[in-house]
Amino acid sequence: MRLNEVSYSDAVPIDGYGPGFFRIGGELQEGAMLVSAAGIGPWNGFDDRETLLDLAGQIDVLFVGTGAEISHIPQALRRALEDAGIGVEVMNSPAACRTYNVLLSEGRRIALAALPI
Repeated sequence: MRLNEVSYSDAVPIDGYGPGFFRIGGELQEGAMLVSAAGIGPWNGFDDRETLLDLAGQIDVLFVGTGAEISHIPQALRRALEDAGIGVEVMNSPAACRTYNVLLSEGRRIALAALPI
């Protein structure tokens, strides 16, 4: 088996998560968060539409982690993101973190907005 070292360039991977927190690039982020090539910051949940729409033109896909269980995001939020040219993939937060890291290592234009488990 051949192993390759993963390179994330300027973006920051998700190192881990637990009840109420995420560890991103070695730093602890409590509560819901948004991570993209532009940086790491808090996210105020599904009502915080403008923070996500600010990523239009910078990313192709936004992964939305809905906590411990997968659930639907509000239809108005999905529609607003898609109208802005942002693809939306919804999954539970652990799966969203893993998927984000894989695509980040491929150099994709992505972001992750996630609710803690």
